[in-house]
Amino acid sequence: MRSDNRSDRVWLFAFIAVALLLGATRWHWRSQAGGFTPAANRRTLPAVALPQLGGGEWRLADHRGQVVLINYWATWCQPCREELPGLMQVARDSGPKGLAVVGVSLDEGQDAPARVQQFVQQFRVPYPVAFPPPETRHGPIDIGIPTTVLVDRQGRLAKIYVGAVDRADFAKDVAALLAERS
Repeated sequence: MRSDNRSDRVWLFAFIAVALLLGATRWHWRSQAGGFTPAANRRTLPAVALPQLGGGEWRLADHRGQVVLINYWATWCQPCREELPGLMQVARDSGPKGLAVVGVSLDEGQDAPARVQQFVQQFRVPYPVAFPPPETRHGPIDIGIPTTVLVDRQGRLAKIYVGAVDRADFAKDVAALLAERS
């Protein structure tokens, strides 16, 4: 009887472990699709000009008429790395349809550009990578990462995602904004 009791406890422990694992996975990748700010209530973003990796500037104004994803990330951020393949696929699939993507690296330190360049090359990131404007670099930026900002064709804030986002959610939301006419 004692061995049956022990066996029951092992199965109970295994069941709880599997339930927790499934719950944690579902929480981590919970759907973030939909839930846009209604078009009439969206506010226009201010002029955004970001110094690009390798020189030049990435400007939001240059992408008027496109849907834009601005993804804040860092090379050391594990959730950023987890969402990267999906984000890159959405950029490749929807870029020709009118999507612009920019990654904004929040890496810090003198060697940040070199680390980011190595990361971009290693993972073959297909979109521009920029850094926060110099005036924001005087202290830590108070933003959880990854955070992604979705901007409609008129340069208005449609949605903010906090945390890693699944490729299907990005794709669904980008398609919905690309289909908007107002």
